[in-house]
Amino acid sequence: MKLLKTLPLVVLTGLFLLAGCSDNAASDDKVVLRLGHTLDTQHSVHKAMVFFGERLAVLSNGEMDVKIYPGSQLGTEREMIELLQIGSLSMTKVSASPLEGFAPAMKIFSIPYIFRDNDHYWTVLNSSVGKDLLTGVEDFKLKGLAYYDAGSRSFYTNDKPIHSPADLAGMKIRVLNSPTAVQTVRELGAAATPVSWGELYTALQQGVVDGAENNPPSYYLSRHYEIARYYSLDEHTSVPDVMLMSLRTWENLNPQQQQWVATAMAESVVFQREAWQASTKESLEKVIADGVEVIYPDKGPFVEAVKPFHDSLRGTEIGALIEQIKAM
Repeated sequence: MKLLKTLPLVVLTGLFLLAGCSDNAASDDKVVLRLGHTLDTQHSVHKAMVFFGERLAVLSNGEMDVKIYPGSQLGTEREMIELLQIGSLSMTKVSASPLEGFAPAMKIFSIPYIFRDNDHYWTVLNSSVGKDLLTGVEDFKLKGLAYYDAGSRSFYTNDKPIHSPADLAGMKIRVLNSPTAVQTVRELGAAATPVSWGELYTALQQGVVDGAENNPPSYYLSRHYEIARYYSLDEHTSVPDVMLMSLRTWENLNPQQQQWVATAMAESVVFQREAWQASTKESLEKVIADGVEVIYPDKGPFVEAVKPFHDSLRGTEIGALIEQIKAM
């Protein structure tokens, strides 16, 4: 009872939704994996999850199924990670940034300007470095399944365009709930303000924050462009989405079921990357058509502004990881 009193209301709601359903809830020997996330159902990541579920059903000849709870029905990303850790939820999708609160090495993805381009980004994710980061979350009762493309994060603002870090001075910018993301935005000159994704539209509307930073599909599908009319594509970080399973759930699957999950997930990664590229292009076209001013700033001043941040990491585990990435 003490536990119930300390849990947020939204998590309690999620637990009641899942009540009576174990991770591997079986009906006629069918394994049902329950997957929660925070995104809109039109998002390419949600569509990839649907594809994953469809492929898993086919590969398993109907022995396995996926039930998806979108739109933060089961809580924030952090809250759903906690549900995974206690075995009350089978799967979730989180940005790598808040994951650093559980698996510290994941902070590498919130370090600005460590990837040269999108090809370099995927080279790293598919390398031993990327695979080791996924495997490392097992120490925290999680099973890393795959990376989904989440593009690059850029600033969008209510009242003025961002052409250089100097324009960010004095502005309150919403960031992910990640110490590294907070530091990145501070290094670029703004006041970093963590706000949950579900509350951000209202925070922009009421002036609690002056802007935020995210990728084009999230900017468009969240309808934040209705308020924040300037979008500056400085692309300061490339933070992947991470597909996670409860380690308890994974270990309760037999080897054949684990293989089906791994195969269906690998196929969904290919599907999602293609869908992401199309969604990014469409999102930018839609917001421009609506009158949003899209800025393509010189990235040089932004890169210079975060050099002290990079220098401060020399001699640390993260600093060594940055050197590995830059050498690829």
